Amino acid sequence: MKIVLLESLGVPEEVLNACAKPLTDAGHTFVAYPRDTDPQVQIARAGDADVIMIANMPLRGEVIAACPNLKYIDVAFTGVDHVDLEAARAKGVRVSNAAGYSTEAVAELSLGLMLSLLRNVPQVEARCRSGQTKDGLVGVELRGKTVGIVGVGAIGLRTAELCHAFGCRVLGYKRHVRGDEPAFVSFVSLDELLAQSDIVSLHCPLNDDSRGLIGRENIAKMKRGAYVINAARGPVVDSQALADALNNGYLAGAGIDVFEAEPPLDTAHALLHSKNTIVTPHVAFASAESMEARCRIVFDNIRQWLAGEPANVVL
Repeated sequence: MKIVLLESLGVPEEVLNACAKPLTDAGHTFVAYPRDTDPQVQIARAGDADVIMIANMPLRGEVIAACPNLKYIDVAFTGVDHVDLEAARAKGVRVSNAAGYSTEAVAELSLGLMLSLLRNVPQVEARCRSGQTKDGLVGVELRGKTVGIVGVGAIGLRTAELCHAFGCRVLGYKRHVRGDEPAFVSFVSLDELLAQSDIVSLHCPLNDDSRGLIGRENIAKMKRGAYVINAARGPVVDSQALADALNNGYLAGAGIDVFEAEPPLDTAHALLHSKNTIVTPHVAFASAESMEARCRIVFDNIRQWLAGEPANVVL
């Protein structure tokens, strides 16, 4: 089998080589390339591949269709909305993701954004550097706040656990409540969650139901003075609607890690200029620990697929 990695997995070369070694020792070919989003470059690099590995780089249908030997796409990411799944399905190509690798990393950054917003960390840091004081910028504690988790999968649940440990009341919303969820999460309708939460933290996948979920209509259902955290997928939020609600004072602040497009962003993007907004360039998933975990997971995916027991299957 020829295995082609089309972008960096964000780990040291020795870690990548150690993960690939069992496959190359078994006689398979492994080739790694730097990221290039040009479909023609991708086709030139992966045209004879049996397996394509990517992280969050778009993989279009034209690339999938142009690879006659392609049998498996291994996505080093949790979301797979950047892969043309219909093209893969039409070609009979299996697709796996790296579910679970970034649970802790995303949950921790989500909590960090909450704390930074509530305690006005960016503003008081700037004050301190300019020889000023905290006057007018004394914040509030996370303890005692109601945090609404939209999408209580592994990441949402870990975020809920951390908020619970800080003394928060935790509300949850997901489409299917099994009944074995932890007692510290109270599951309610989306409307109830929006109306009651001091902080709404988004951890849902991007699909037809969630696209634009936090738009003008649902923002109007939120508490005045609430905060929004988005560490899910950018299009879950209507950026202009959120920016307007922040700028007119209806919402108190936002922590945004994901956008409609991958950074670097257009510097005119509305959420780069809205009031009390902390922005990070899609970094929530990325810690030294999560990157190594991701590397191990995706190479394990290939070994299990080759053994006829595919793991983390999304298609």
